[in-house]
Amino acid sequence: MSASVYFSARYGEARAKFLAAAEAAGARLAHHQNPASGPDGEGLFTDTARFGPERAERVLLIKSGTHGVEGFLGSGIETGLIESGVLRALPAGVGCVMLHALNPYGFAWLRRTNEDNIDLNRNFVDHARPHPRNPGYDALKDSICPSAWTPSGRREADARLQAYGAEHGPAALQAAVTAGQYNHAEGVFYGGRAASWSNRLLTRLSQEIAREARQVAVIDLHSGLGPYGYGEIMNGHVPEAPGFARIEDWFGGEATSYATGDSSSSVTTGDTLSGIERAMPDVAVSGVTLEYGTLPLKAMIDAVRADNWLHTHGRLDSPQGREIKQQIRDAFYPDKDDWKAMVWERGEDVARRMLKGLSES
Repeated sequence: MSASVYFSARYGEARAKFLAAAEAAGARLAHHQNPASGPDGEGLFTDTARFGPERAERVLLIKSGTHGVEGFLGSGIETGLIESGVLRALPAGVGCVMLHALNPYGFAWLRRTNEDNIDLNRNFVDHARPHPRNPGYDALKDSICPSAWTPSGRREADARLQAYGAEHGPAALQAAVTAGQYNHAEGVFYGGRAASWSNRLLTRLSQEIAREARQVAVIDLHSGLGPYGYGEIMNGHVPEAPGFARIEDWFGGEATSYATGDSSSSVTTGDTLSGIERAMPDVAVSGVTLEYGTLPLKAMIDAVRADNWLHTHGRLDSPQGREIKQQIRDAFYPDKDDWKAMVWERGEDVARRMLKGLSES
């Protein structure tokens, strides 16, 4: 059977397919409604499916749709793991929790951000303390998010970005754009000034898991960075953390890290794994981001910039609006059978290896 059957063309289809697979497999389901609505006024939900023993001391947590439009990828992998039977043979004493569409608003509206333009992977900071600063973004904000998304406006903005990269280096430019910022609510990679709905939900679900579990492994499913179809296993921990060593032990040289300079991601602040760890202070957490490549970096970032312009200055129902929506969908979900096959093969392999490492640790 082709892996393409696990994937869907729309949020509603993906949710229905995931729920049907989970129900048929006997999962324990729960549904959490987002405060926003979909493009046609439909309700939006984050769903959880639990497999294995109810009181498992070892739990694999798999979550999709942190960046909404990336939910096409994550939903396909989650549905595939259920329908292929991977979860029918969980190791003794190991449970699995699947979280489907942490950001259902972004999934349904084809946005990376949530209903408040917040990037959830920048939102898990301590909002009671001063927020992290990103002076590079402050200096470049009008070029990153120009008010005119025209050929001439983009050329002028790109020239300023290129000049910054030439002066400070490409890594500094990538960090200025993508590391996260907390001062410009209308901009890209905005971390927010308070915990979002999805933040509060993930924190509560993590606390529930921690009441029974003593070890938790996390796979956060993402797309957008790296070579086409390749699934990069990003170690989610700083090198001095116990989780870092566990991921290195489970994956060896395949696990990359921004700290060692071999990851396609820049350093970020306020990611979801840090929020999970804070919600589970007495649990041994071992987390990875499984990141799949789609387009070259500039094309991916330009799609995010275009979508930001559209929702700030443009019209969704215009020809340009429809073109931009297709652009951002393609940037995070190449709707092609070869890409889906590579995505699924790697996703199944990483899930099996996480389960093995969790059961033996």
